Order: sequence, then C-alpha cells, then structure tokens
Amino acid sequence: MSFLFTVSPDFTPDHLPGWYIFNSWLQKKTNLAIHLEIYNDFKGQREAILSDSVDLIYANPFDATMLVREKGFQPLVKAFGEADEVMIVTSVKNSVEEVVQLEKGIKIAFTEDPSVFMIGSILIEPSDLNETDINPFLLDTYVLVAKSLIKGEADVGFFLAEAFDSLSPLIKKKLKILVRSQIDVIHHSLMIGPELLNKKTVILKELVEMDGNEKGQGVLNSLGFTGWHEINENEMEFMIDLMDTLVT
Repeated sequence: MSFLFTVSPDFTPDHLPGWYIFNSWLQKKTNLAIHLEIYNDFKGQREAILSDSVDLIYANPFDATMLVREKGFQPLVKAFGEADEVMIVTSVKNSVEEVVQLEKGIKIAFTEDPSVFMIGSILIEPSDLNETDINPFLLDTYVLVAKSLIKGEADVGFFLAEAFDSLSPLIKKKLKILVRSQIDVIHHSLMIGPELLNKKTVILKELVEMDGNEKGQGVLNSLGFTGWHEINENEMEFMIDLMDTLVT
C-alpha cells in the first residue's frame, strides 16, 4: 500500500529538493511506500485533504484545526527553533516607518498562505484599518510580493518571516520591516493521518533520532532544519485553541 505525503505550499522554493531527499530517507527508514506530492497552491492541497488522499503532511498552523478535529490527524514533530512569525514590510522608498502610519486605501500584497494573512491582519490593527479600508493584492509567491513593493505596485506586504529571510540580499536591501510578530508558539507541524497511525511509533522514533547521525543531519540540512522536537497532543491543542482565538 502506498501513502501520500505532502508539504504546505508556503515552503521556501530552495528547500524543494530537500523535501524529496527527506521523503526518500523516510521510506528507507520505515520500509513504507510513501509518495511525495507537492501541490501548487493551498486549494489543491485542501482538496486532497478533504478527499482523504493525504496520509502525512507538513502542515501550516492554520490547517491544524481541520486536520486534527475533522480528519483525525495526530501531531508528530516540529522543527527545532522554528516558529511561524510574520512581517509587515514596505519599500525603503515609502515614507511610512510604523504600522500606525498606514492610511485608508493602502494596497496590501500577500500570498494565499492563510495563517500569514490572518496574523498580518492582526499586526496592522494599530492602524485602525478594517477590511473596507484596504485593497488586497493576491500574488503567487513571496518573491512576487517583494517585487510588487519595490515597483510601487503595492504599499505593504505580508511575509512569512522565513520567506523574507530567504530573499536575496539585493531584494532585501530595497525593503524595510515595519513590524515582526513574536508569537513563538505558532509553527508548522509534521502530522500523521488515520491510515498511518499504526506506524506512528516507528516514524516518530526515526524522526526524533534523525539528528543523531551524519546521514540524518545531511537530510535535515537540506530542509534548513537542525532537528525535530516531538509535539504532544496538549501542545497541539494549545496551538489550535490559540489559532481559533486569533481567527475570532
């Protein structure tokens, strides 16, 4: 039997080869037939989840509620030191220096990453802007968000901090950060679905011990990680509850 593994579409493109390397490593370690499927967007991935096609997923925090409470997924691990922080960014040419200076009618560039948009919307609340005061500008990638700011096509952009940090020095030189979130407890999670739960102990053991040998460290490096930390169910429920609170 083959199992399907997928990764939240908001990962940085330079880590795409790393996920294929990780998938090959996981297959060898567990003797399971695991197929990595990379979806181009969140819509395609959610359709696969809703049709019960996904068995293993590196999920963004926004989808955690649905995966756990509606689809019976359980958490496995999160990457050491990784948190889903969000930045509000503008062009260095923009006179705005603080979020409170943002005015009605601004054009906000963002990707379809739902957790980033949600946290970004919270971060601009000091400006007293509501949904009717902004012009949303949806783009496919964070690189395009950055370019839209540099070209003056958008006033501010919402970035996953990791994605902003991975931009080239040339691009970042033309941008400035207005604010960065410091939530800490919101993060992506590697999660396992109902069809694979009988292999949870085996998979979890391999993951938490992954940084203990040279081969495993090499695979982790290809993902930009240093190791995995086990997530218990209480920790996952806390994050889900927090996300629910932020949404409402």
